[in-house]
Amino acid sequence: MKTQKRIGILTSGGDCPGLNAVIRAVVSHATLTYDWEVIGIPYATQGLLEQKAIALSRHGLDLRGIDPLLSMGGTILGSINKGNTLEHADEIIASYQALALDALIAVGGDGSLSILNDLACRGNWQLVAVPKTIDNDVALTERSIGFDTAVNTITDALNRLTFTAASHDRVMIVEVMGRSTGHLALHAGIAGGADVILLPEIPYSIQGVCRTLAELRDRWAHKFAIVVVAEGAKTTNEVLSCDPALPSLTPQCGIGQYIAEQISRYSTMPIDTRVSVLGHIQRGGIPSALDRLVATTFGKAAVDLVAQGQLRQMVAWQNGRVVAVPLAEVLAHSPLPVDPNGYLVKTAQALGIYVGDVLA
Repeated sequence: MKTQKRIGILTSGGDCPGLNAVIRAVVSHATLTYDWEVIGIPYATQGLLEQKAIALSRHGLDLRGIDPLLSMGGTILGSINKGNTLEHADEIIASYQALALDALIAVGGDGSLSILNDLACRGNWQLVAVPKTIDNDVALTERSIGFDTAVNTITDALNRLTFTAASHDRVMIVEVMGRSTGHLALHAGIAGGADVILLPEIPYSIQGVCRTLAELRDRWAHKFAIVVVAEGAKTTNEVLSCDPALPSLTPQCGIGQYIAEQISRYSTMPIDTRVSVLGHIQRGGIPSALDRLVATTFGKAAVDLVAQGQLRQMVAWQNGRVVAVPLAEVLAHSPLPVDPNGYLVKTAQALGIYVGDVLA
């Protein structure tokens, strides 16, 4: 009779710093506390489809006694964020049984977790979820793994760009990730001293941006500025297109370049602009201390939920502690947008930052 549990762990969706710290915590706690067997599923559902498994042990994760996983970015299990997983749902569901899993811990964002939850419901899997995304838009948790490091990375870039902007009297436009939510742009923009922050949740007008830049120069004698724009930012009334002959709902050349061209077009004074697109730099790097802490506590809590039989749950960070919340409820409220009238938006406005045309 089988007495030892066999649990799997996978990382799905876009990578981010802190994933390896989750893996480390799951393996250490499951093996040391419960004497379970832990296997890693490489490349998420693709690995399940191909019935691939990597045996994970606490001492198999170190190098000559040195444990690198706390400080290693990315994921040693690999990840995927493309393809049509549900086309192979029956095969993936069968693979869970073929690998003799008693439970699966899935680390992902709301998109990945939605797919995995659907598979779990159809296949009667024992599933526990761990939220990760630099967008920080998973509902019912104040923090997702990777967010803090990404904010720090963008803030560091803004610090560097501020000095060169001041040296040359330029407006630096920094495009950051955030197609549907602006948490990353808002947090990093405030922390990095931005003058303008443009978010998907709050429509902006190019006239409002130009008024802010003019006031900085005319009233405060600031000849430079920092503009942070989320890639999904939207205008109040303009048609987004870098070519007037090709109108579209999104700019053909990237939102940062589009805004630079619109500033040049509508500003009443000459403005020298430069555009920096941070791109996948935001996903990389060594996880911050906070992301390591959150990842470690999430991994430990996920194993405990499996032990307690609390399944189809997600671990979450609320009021400074880790709690369990129903995964179905999380998915029903995700992705979680920035509140246009929330405390951080009001803080930005109080500091004189233009964040779009927020209604009172």
